[in-house]
Amino acid sequence: MNADGPDPEALGHPYVVAHRGASAQRPEHTVAAYDLALREGADGVECDVRLTRDGHLVCVHDRKIDRTSNGTGAVSELTLAQLREFDYGSWHSSWRSDGSHGDTGLLTLDALIAMVLDWNRPVKMFIETKHPVRYGALVESKVLALLHRYGIAAPPSAGLARAVVMSFSAAAVWRVRRAAPMLPTVLLGETSRLLGGSAATTVGATAVGPSIATLREYPELVDRAAAHGRALYCWTVDHYEDVRYCRDVGVAWVATNHPGRTKDWLQNGLTGAGRDGTEP
Repeated sequence: MNADGPDPEALGHPYVVAHRGASAQRPEHTVAAYDLALREGADGVECDVRLTRDGHLVCVHDRKIDRTSNGTGAVSELTLAQLREFDYGSWHSSWRSDGSHGDTGLLTLDALIAMVLDWNRPVKMFIETKHPVRYGALVESKVLALLHRYGIAAPPSAGLARAVVMSFSAAAVWRVRRAAPMLPTVLLGETSRLLGGSAATTVGATAVGPSIATLREYPELVDRAAAHGRALYCWTVDHYEDVRYCRDVGVAWVATNHPGRTKDWLQNGLTGAGRDGTEP
C-alpha cells in the first residue's frame, strides 16, 4: 500500500482525480462540475481554496474572480455574500441559461465536502491551498478546522483518508503535517530538484505532485518517491498518450479535466483513442 491508498499497479491503472471537477465539460469549481465527475466515476476530486474577506473557504483557483465569473475583484477583498451575487458558469461553453446543466453558483469548501461525503461510494478529496495569499497560514488552519468538523482530519491511516491537503508552498505542507500528522499531504512542484530532493522529506509530505511535463522529463521521480515511501500525483493529464505514460511509469493518481474519458481509457485498456487525446 502506498501513502495514499492501495497500490495502483494491483488494480491495473492509476486512480483518476477530477481536476476542479469535470472541468472540460462543466464550469470549474461548480456543483455542476463535481456532480458530473462523481457520476462519471472519478476516484477523487481536486479543488483550490481561498479565503474570503470574512473568513470563508471558497473553491476558486485565481486570485480574482474575473476569469470564471460575471463579476470582478479579488476573492480576499470580497465577502461570501458579495461573491455569491455572481454566477460562475456563464463564461463556459456548456452554460445553459435554464440551469439544465446544474448549479453554477459559488461553491464553498464546506458544501463540496458535504457533497462528496454524501456520495454513494468513497471518493478522496484533494484540497489545494493557494499561496502566497494575504491571510497566510490562516488558510491551512481553516481547512483543518473544517476537516475536523466533518471528522476526517485524523484518519486511521493515509490509505483510509477521505481528504488530502496539497500546496506548492512547502511551508503550507509542513503546517498541515505538524497539526494533523495522519492526514496525507502532497508537495506540488514544477521542478525535479524540488520534488526529488530533500524538500518533501523535510516537510513530511506523503506524496509529491509534478506536472505531466516535469514527469515526462524526469520519469525517475516515481521511483525516487517510492523509495521514500511516497506516492506520486501528476497533473494535469488530459491526453491519451499522457494517460498511458502515467500508467506505464506507475503514477498513483492522475488529475484530469476529463475524468470520465480518462476512466474509460484506463478501464478499457487504453484502446481506441486518438493520439490527439480525443475520444474515438
